[in-house]
Amino acid sequence: MVERRVTVGWPEGLHARPASLFVRATASLGVPVTVAKDGGAPVNAASMLAVLSLGVQGGEEIVLASPADDAGPALDRLAELVTAGLEQLP
Repeated sequence: MVERRVTVGWPEGLHARPASLFVRATASLGVPVTVAKDGGAPVNAASMLAVLSLGVQGGEEIVLASPADDAGPALDRLAELVTAGLEQLP
């Protein structure tokens, strides 16, 4: 299991537009990814409803994880998107 702990850089957290950007970016990576609040249950990061159900606020830490052994670079890109509050994957 590959993991990255990141702080959400979007001021509004993972709600509406940022959540949509996050879900689309996750789906484009080609590896399965879960997201969880620190200490919470992980959910499918490619599911808009699942991501919104977490209620992640700006500045909160989340855990991105994947069971794929080669997911490190993909998670690094997703982590950069989330931390910097970007509009698309770097």
